[in-house]
Formats: sequence, C-alpha cells, structure tokens
Amino acid sequence: MRDFANAAELAATAGEKQGPSDWLDITQERIDDFAKATGDFQWIHCDPERAAKEAPGGKPIAHGFLTLSLLGTLAPQIYNVNASRIINLGSDRTRFLSPVPVGSRIRLFMTVKSSEPASGGLKVIAEASFEIEGSERPAMVAELIFLYFD
Repeated sequence: MRDFANAAELAATAGEKQGPSDWLDITQERIDDFAKATGDFQWIHCDPERAAKEAPGGKPIAHGFLTLSLLGTLAPQIYNVNASRIINLGSDRTRFLSPVPVGSRIRLFMTVKSSEPASGGLKVIAEASFEIEGSERPAMVAELIFLYFD
C-alpha cells in the first residue's frame, strides 16, 4: 500500500497504475450474503444446481454490484491519502465486462485519471479495474470520483 501525504500528491501520479490489491476469493457464501443484504436472489447467483445446468461456465456468478461494492475492501490496500475528510461523489462509466464465477479470485488496480479543485477541496477521478485471475478481460472497470479535503 502506498501512503500519500495529501490529495495533491495522489493527483501527481495521474496515469500511473497503482496496485494491485491482494487477491480476494469469490465464494458462494460471499455471493449469498450479498443476495441477503440486497434482496437479489436471481438464480444465476444463488442456485448452484441450476447454474450447473444453465449458466455459461456451469457455475453461479457474482452480482455485478457485489464486485463494485468490493472497492471498499480492496481500494484501501492500494493507497491511503492523508486527508481531513474524503467524500465519495460516485462513479461514472461503470462497466461489467466479464462474469466473475464462484471459485475465482479478483484483485484491484487503480489509476488516477484527472484532478481539479472543487468545493474547497481536490476532486480526483480514478479508474478502478478488477482483474480476474487467469482472465485477460477485466471483470469491471469504473471511474470513481472522490473529493479530498486537507
């Protein structure tokens, strides 16, 4: 993990790929817990028997939004910014590019794309990319928008 003294120091790394995070196992238990938390029990995620017969690859797959939510687990492994306050402004251009099957492992890379002063702080846009072990195509790519205050 990289530590940045402030958001300007992070912004100075624009274009530089940061990471990766540690690998994270995608288990059926993790998928089922997410389904319970969100109420999304679609069979392709939560029914291993049906998925074995009908799903591409013969396994359940993680919810796309489960993958997105794992940013909170994996991003802090990549870098930390010393700031008095950080506001998550959301994401743009979120794309789920490859299914994440049960039993796979994913990890995260981050790349600062741009920054600009905003609302008394520094707005930073960073691309997050989830890699699936053994796959050439990422699971998900999104632009994350954060507002940092020193």
